[in-house]
Amino acid sequence: MQTRRLVFLAIFLAVSIVLNLVERIALGGITGLPWVRLGLANIVVLITLYLYDTRDAFTVLLLRIVVVGFFTNVTAFLLSLSGGVLAFAMMLLFKRLRTFSIVSVSVGGAFGHAVGQVGMAIFLLGTQEIVFLLPLFMTLSVPTGIFTGLVARKLVHLMQDHLVPYKYE
Repeated sequence: MQTRRLVFLAIFLAVSIVLNLVERIALGGITGLPWVRLGLANIVVLITLYLYDTRDAFTVLLLRIVVVGFFTNVTAFLLSLSGGVLAFAMMLLFKRLRTFSIVSVSVGGAFGHAVGQVGMAIFLLGTQEIVFLLPLFMTLSVPTGIFTGLVARKLVHLMQDHLVPYKYE
């Protein structure tokens, strides 16, 4: 059973890396704002969080950020790391409260990602004026979080009985 779990986690990691890179390269211009993306790789983190456990989901998240970091610059890596870690903390908090659906957990993660990235940008650039972008980022977090949450919910329901031995909470 351990081998099966590791194989699925490796597949989830690979899919999240590909989704992140595709989104950066191919889909960056869809929104008209190159720094605003859907967060497709976070679908995989959500799936892992609901089908496996916290440690596995955090490992997939961190390894994806590190691997994709090899294809970006230090600033992009730090922005991704800060956004990803705060997003994960928010998703974990919302999930543990047990009153939120996976879609709400996703929106909470999107909010956390926005706050984490703006906080890191303020630190890196040494200017607090960037905080004025936060309302825009938070507004965009709602539809992107809903989208990724809906996709993750559908995939969790499809996978829970067929691919992994753990059940959706």
